[in-house]
Amino acid sequence: MCRHLAYAGPATALRDVLTEPPHALYRQSWAPRMQRYGTVNADGFGVGWYAPGDPVPARYRRRGPIWADPSFADLARVVRTGALLAAVRDATESGADGEAAAAPFASGPWLFSHNGALTGWPGSAAGLASGLPAHELLQLEARCDSALVWALVLHRLREGDSLGQALVDTVTELHAAAPGSRLNLLLTDGVSVAATAWGDTLWYSAGPAGGTVVASEPYDDDPCWAEVPDRTLLFADRTDVLLTPLKEPAP
Repeated sequence: MCRHLAYAGPATALRDVLTEPPHALYRQSWAPRMQRYGTVNADGFGVGWYAPGDPVPARYRRRGPIWADPSFADLARVVRTGALLAAVRDATESGADGEAAAAPFASGPWLFSHNGALTGWPGSAAGLASGLPAHELLQLEARCDSALVWALVLHRLREGDSLGQALVDTVTELHAAAPGSRLNLLLTDGVSVAATAWGDTLWYSAGPAGGTVVASEPYDDDPCWAEVPDRTLLFADRTDVLLTPLKEPAP
């Protein structure tokens, strides 16, 4: 389900990362090459990006397919940024959430996306939701599983966890409550990127001149792309990438 991507590096136009590469996220909305679940990503899309001097990112999200929004092409042509997170959402059963269910989710300096699904949703999430303060539950943007996953991550960030620790602890909690869930999570604060490979594909490309890209799948055939092993935490900045194996919690 879904495809997502984060970038941190020298300032570049959105289109250089999201629309112009031969297998960019734009094309992945209808022709992903490595997507294991779902076939077309047409139930919404979004991009969040950071402007110089402002730690709070801007977002552009829509409920329809990215190819049906000519305004996005104009936006991608002129907006430049040194950090972004974008996603296209897999076609799912109809619901009322619309744009609110499209990643990236955001709060303060953070942008977040979830590629995957919680098994047994929504019943499997009852215990997870009960552990959150009531006011945080009431702030959920949507009623989908990804919105709850974001609420769990955000709660940990607000408690002082680092990007990577917030993802690891959330994945551990989710796996215990809903075994078999696919939990590829992507998180950035505009400086660093953290991600988990847990049940679906994740790749990265890093270089001292070109910045770092973390994505569900490569957007071109450059040999610099490397696949992240399943059950792994990735932490990256503009030049370096660190991979840490994750142990599956004991039952």
